[in-house]
Amino acid sequence: MKINKKIIQKIKNNIPGFIIGILTCSVVGVAAATFFPSNNVTYDNTESGLNSTDVQGAIDELYNACKTPAEPPTIPVDQIIEDAGLTKDEYECRYFFTGANPNNYITFNDEKAGWRIISVECDGRIKIMREASIESLAWDTSNNNNWARPASLNTYLNETYYYYLYPSARSQIITSNFSIGKIISNNNSLITQINNENETKWKGNIALPTASEYIRTNSDKSRCGTFQLINKNKCTSTGWMDTNDVWWTLAAMSGYNDGACRIWGTDGNFNCDSVKVENSIRPTLYLSSEIKITGGDGTQNNPYQISL
Repeated sequence: MKINKKIIQKIKNNIPGFIIGILTCSVVGVAAATFFPSNNVTYDNTESGLNSTDVQGAIDELYNACKTPAEPPTIPVDQIIEDAGLTKDEYECRYFFTGANPNNYITFNDEKAGWRIISVECDGRIKIMREASIESLAWDTSNNNNWARPASLNTYLNETYYYYLYPSARSQIITSNFSIGKIISNNNSLITQINNENETKWKGNIALPTASEYIRTNSDKSRCGTFQLINKNKCTSTGWMDTNDVWWTLAAMSGYNDGACRIWGTDGNFNCDSVKVENSIRPTLYLSSEIKITGGDGTQNNPYQISL
């Protein structure tokens, strides 16, 4: 903590020089002030920002200020958007991290760099997904692709897995609407796919990334900007969501009651299959708009730090 020079000067003008040592915020300094009281001295607090009008009171205030740790500085969400170079979405009021490996790592649930930011919403919420799979599970063991029914994976994520998280992490999650509308496999219109996803909403704490989010985080729109294009071209080098794993998205298949779409990691393609098949799971959730970013630059070695 920096001591205001004007405070020091005003106290110097009113008490003997040896009292200045108290401004070090040490126990010795406070003891000295107590032992050598300055009687009948009025402290001018006009410019100091303190409340006391006597020297002893001013000293006590300074000591208390020094021993109270300062709040960590926070980074506004709009500054993250600007500094990190997020891409403004042309379809919804959202900002996405795009490209092969953007600086979107975040520490959540005490897992350092264990999660990545998908998007920053215009209302201040931050959508994140776990970098690594928690395990391989079926989308639904009853062979039904209605997520809101609920599907067995829905129940697992929002009951078993949710209560596995630390209480501090659970307090940072905000219950939100997830887009669970069914999509047409191998479609060639991203806006149509987004609209199809948005036709049905489910409100909860944890879900999976949508198929359109996988597409929108890829920076090569000309080759990888639709379901069909991604299946035609190799898009692994321009989208950070791609892994060497096979993992479920939230996308249920239109026209089928038992199919959902997954990402085939080695090629980065969409591959739709029976919901009873077990694939990797990457939990996805929204952080409250009250969350404060208190440090980090989003790199894997220095991920964003958060507090509520």
